[in-house]
Amino acid sequence: MMDALILAPFGRDASVAAAILEGQGFSSEICAGIGDCLDRFDRAFCFIVTEEALLAEDRGRLAEWVNNQPKWSDFPLVLLTTRGNPIDERLAFLSEYGVSLERPFGPLALVAAVRSAVRARKRQLEVRAFLDERERTNARQRLLIRELHHRVKNTLANVQAVLGATARSSTSVDELYKTFSARVQSLARTHSFLTDDYWQTASLEDLLKGELAHYDDSGRVRLDGPAVSLNADQAVPLGMAIHELATNSSKYGALSGPAGVLDVEWSTTNDEGNERLSFFWRERGGPPVEAPSRKGFGSILFERVLAVQLEAKIDMQFLPAGLQIALSLPLKRDRLVPEYQAAP
Repeated sequence: MMDALILAPFGRDASVAAAILEGQGFSSEICAGIGDCLDRFDRAFCFIVTEEALLAEDRGRLAEWVNNQPKWSDFPLVLLTTRGNPIDERLAFLSEYGVSLERPFGPLALVAAVRSAVRARKRQLEVRAFLDERERTNARQRLLIRELHHRVKNTLANVQAVLGATARSSTSVDELYKTFSARVQSLARTHSFLTDDYWQTASLEDLLKGELAHYDDSGRVRLDGPAVSLNADQAVPLGMAIHELATNSSKYGALSGPAGVLDVEWSTTNDEGNERLSFFWRERGGPPVEAPSRKGFGSILFERVLAVQLEAKIDMQFLPAGLQIALSLPLKRDRLVPEYQAAP
């Protein structure tokens, strides 16, 4: 930032003022005309201008700029006038903004005026930074409130769907309670990951560990893949799907016995900005596996939610050695919260 712009095209006022300011450590630039100064106002703290310079040019642009400043701005002007003469009426628009300094002026008077102007402008810029920061904060809060409404509605819809599916597949009240509670707890874990993260995303690895840590008593659960962040619309159904897979494996698959092993691998590819997640679930060492005779909540979740809502491609094979699932879906990088930048 430049300390002062100087417009004094007649005589030696410009060079004298610049020399005085330089001697006191202030930076300055000499402008050729009003238009030249207006183009540089955003890079300067104050404007030093002679009365005759304004009278010799069209002052309309300057008057418009001065009168249309934002509420936080009161750009300091130092008007150099002739001693003993009243300020020309044509410059009345500067009466609320400018400080007049009669010529001939002493160096101390000019330096004091510029020092005061620079300090005032810096304070104004601090106010602007504060207001900008507050607006960013308010915008983020409004965004979070909208997301909260969206998230609550989706969560209630998920809970309702889980309750209905659990009730249809349960044979007793006790089974209904246990299964439904476990599924709700899984939803709660996923929402905790989303809430704890500033960007409102959840790590795929965290989702897996949250569901599988209970079964990994001797290193038989193997996770391998890069860091992948999922937005809320993807994390919630994927978290539910992982919970169903883990639960079924603990009841009927590899995790139901001490010799079973579960390998979960994932990777990402990027084709011209289109990022995809490839996810592999492989069970082995458990009891023989057969395709279920009826569709449960997990099958409905994969076919209706993951395939439709997440545009996932799913290959589920009930092999004698164990269940194998290959899943591929496009990763959505639209994030709820815009990138945060502190005020300059």
